[in-house]
Amino acid sequence: MSAVYILWLRELKRYTRSRAQMAGSLGQPTLYLVALGFGLGPTFQQAGNGSYLQFLAPGVIGMTILFVSIFSGVGLLFDRQFGFLKETLVAPVPRIQIMVGRTLGGATVAMLQGTLMLIVCIIAGFRPHSLAAVPLALLIMMLIAVVFCALGTAIGSLLQDMQGFQLVMNFLVMPIFFMSGALFPLGHLPVPLAVVTRLDPLSYGIDGLRGALIASSHFGVAADLAVLGVMAAVFLALGAHFFSRIEI
Repeated sequence: MSAVYILWLRELKRYTRSRAQMAGSLGQPTLYLVALGFGLGPTFQQAGNGSYLQFLAPGVIGMTILFVSIFSGVGLLFDRQFGFLKETLVAPVPRIQIMVGRTLGGATVAMLQGTLMLIVCIIAGFRPHSLAAVPLALLIMMLIAVVFCALGTAIGSLLQDMQGFQLVMNFLVMPIFFMSGALFPLGHLPVPLAVVTRLDPLSYGIDGLRGALIASSHFGVAADLAVLGVMAAVFLALGAHFFSRIEI
């Protein structure tokens, strides 16, 4: 399993060396947290739903993990463009190990970014209902990261160049985020929207984070963990399948 460890370590080193990337990936979620959390807070509270900042914080943590995970997977395009992917694929190791190493490395980076975003949320005024629930939240964050890193790897394996990247952002990543319930409660939705949110894997990740961090879950934390576990296995299988078909 040395190839898995080497690629996992490579992703971590690339992350720690890029402080601009670390700060940049927190910019948009922090903007959502401040602008919406404080801007819509009074309206949310008047509706009898409590603090919108408390409600929104798990959503922006999930948003951070989603974006970093997808970008990590689609990073295959950069490796292909600069020749690193070819050097990796000709190595005498099974491709499944290469794929798993990249995915776990990207997932670890995404979880670290999510943890940094959690700290930013706490600085902004967010308070978890119990410190004992934080390990469960970290587990859910890791599952979210694995799901979307594997999905990103599958997408990156199918794309040939960066021209398709904007399509991925506009027609996949943004709908996944906005339909996940990160910005609105999942209860009492119109039937079509309720169906879409149930089909969105991120819905279960953010719902699980809310269950762990603020003790408020729509589906139930156990159901969230089960769905995320199944989706992680499915997307890892898909990612491995498409990665194995990359032509050098």
